[in-house]
Amino acid sequence: MRIAVTGSIATDHLMVFPGRFADQLIPDQLAHVSLSFLVDALEVRRGGVAANVAFGLGGLGLSPLLVGAVGGDFADYEVWLKEHGVDTGAVHVSAERQTARFMCITDEDANQIAAFYAGAMQEAGTIDLRPLTAPGADRPDLVLVCPNDPAAMVRHTAQCRELGLPFAADPSQQLARLDGPQVRDLVDGARWLFTNEYEAALLLERTGWDRETVLGTVGAWVTTLGEAGVRIDRSGHEPLTVPAVPEAPVTDPTGVGDAFRAGFLAAVARGLSLESAARLGCVVAAEALGAVGSQAYRIDPERLLATAARAYGAEAARLLAPGLGGAEDRS
Repeated sequence: MRIAVTGSIATDHLMVFPGRFADQLIPDQLAHVSLSFLVDALEVRRGGVAANVAFGLGGLGLSPLLVGAVGGDFADYEVWLKEHGVDTGAVHVSAERQTARFMCITDEDANQIAAFYAGAMQEAGTIDLRPLTAPGADRPDLVLVCPNDPAAMVRHTAQCRELGLPFAADPSQQLARLDGPQVRDLVDGARWLFTNEYEAALLLERTGWDRETVLGTVGAWVTTLGEAGVRIDRSGHEPLTVPAVPEAPVTDPTGVGDAFRAGFLAAVARGLSLESAARLGCVVAAEALGAVGSQAYRIDPERLLATAARAYGAEAARLLAPGLGGAEDRS
């Protein structure tokens, strides 16, 4: 199964300030703030939702096609993704802007000051999906539309319908920016809809739909529930709930939802049941949760199956094995 992943590609610049922001603020001077923080640590991590999902799919042996916009500074990141099984042939390289960046300073109380530079992501709306279906092209069997420049998300969803490409909707972080008609357009006709629990409520608020209306427009609605696992809703079916991996070490939650999507879609691509797909998603998410950075976890089939056996039992792990068919031990 060929999966194309459209959406953001970015780098995260994370800094640590060994003090408290509150101690640097003078109450009667807040209208004239001018501060510079000397930080003790800087970590530069590869990120972006589409790149994170593609990284996971690549590690699981699916050779996903990444579709997004980057700057001329993407070269090292591209090498990394290719080494982890990602096809970057559909990535647009901007001649004017750099790759999107998230810059964040965290103080000792876990307060944060952050900025997001969209950069080349602003050009994602110029990317045309029609070449993916041209004669001789390796036509995708599924297109995952991840958070991106809103115009790109709308365009790519419309093109999936126009070109007859099955698609999955993952609006997540961009729900706060999208209006009702845009959200309804992104969701309508999706084979899969991915949200977390908060985003599910926000989606209902934005669309003005109730849950049954949403389920009437999508094939299945996959809602991640944090420590409670995941729920899958389909019209005419009882909800399917799968618990998360118990007692998974928590190091960094960044990108855990993206890792879940990679595991879930890898299982779907290999014909596993919904329950097995949800379990594989939870197992891969647990690996990501224990690593610092959204692309720092290992895809080790033996380790993943051992985790599955511990969490869900030996028979469940046996059923997951085909979902790891093309995976290699990567670090």
